Amino acid sequence: MGGDHGLAVTIPAALEFLHRHPTASVLLVGREPEIQAALSQNPRSRDLLTRISVQHTDEVVAMDDPPAVALKGKRRSSMRLAIEAVAQGDAHAAVSAGNTGALMAISRHVLKTLSGIDRPAIAASLPNSTGGATLVLDLGANVDCSAEHLVQFAMMGSALVTSLGGQARPSIGLLNVGEEIIKGNETVKQAGELLRATSMNFIGNVEGNDIFKGTVDVIVCDGFVGNVALKTSEGLAQMMGSFLKKEFTQNWATRLLALAARPLLKRFARRVDHRRYNGAALLGLRGIVFKSHGSADAYAFRHALERAAEAASRGLNQRISQALLAG
Repeated sequence: MGGDHGLAVTIPAALEFLHRHPTASVLLVGREPEIQAALSQNPRSRDLLTRISVQHTDEVVAMDDPPAVALKGKRRSSMRLAIEAVAQGDAHAAVSAGNTGALMAISRHVLKTLSGIDRPAIAASLPNSTGGATLVLDLGANVDCSAEHLVQFAMMGSALVTSLGGQARPSIGLLNVGEEIIKGNETVKQAGELLRATSMNFIGNVEGNDIFKGTVDVIVCDGFVGNVALKTSEGLAQMMGSFLKKEFTQNWATRLLALAARPLLKRFARRVDHRRYNGAALLGLRGIVFKSHGSADAYAFRHALERAAEAASRGLNQRISQALLAG
């Protein structure tokens, strides 16, 4: 029920996900009359109804609800019931495009954190120049972090990349103002020392431009820095798209040029399309929860569903627990 578009996005995305994954099933949690109406309007649903379940509730967490209100005042919200389904073993993962603060608060309250994890973190992939993606965490769940928290983030991020990408030993970088060991604040320098003492594939300090170079597989930072980096990259991508559109629509000659360059532009758009990487993992919980961007369309939300399903099928939490034991 959440996000900017609600059922107009989540229903088509769920149906497309089921079409692409014949062994999967989905539990749709929310206002059943509205859900059934949306399903009936989509011709594809007729062939997929046997793999769709609906759990009714009238309560919905609004996008502007404070986390405390969502947690204590809406105990039957669709968000909470979806997460409880994971806790009870009725679902392998939960995916929501709703209120991020509420999702984190409810997830932490219902699922609790894994042993050895102090704070859950939000991790998302950003496309890089190698044609792959760089996982960055934390992206806003923890504004103030200790060095130990950053090490835990590195372990969780490494486990997620292994689960989703198959790399046995993902490379890890610590986001800093320079590559030298002596640079950075005391927390970052201490985190670097701790990371060098682990068995992880820690490369060292990296800078902001390394996110998009693909220098490492995982980049670790606190939530304040990570959220600023994420929003900056999104703003830059939107600005570049706006500039290109403006330049190609100036006059008949540029429009003709745009037509000739259309195949190239389509390939470029696909390469930098952030929708393919939609779905941020809430790492460190005793259950799998993914957060879709609130403004996601059906294509993007389907990718969030696929990332959550893949993380569940490849034993993400077991990998995190193993990483913590290995140090």
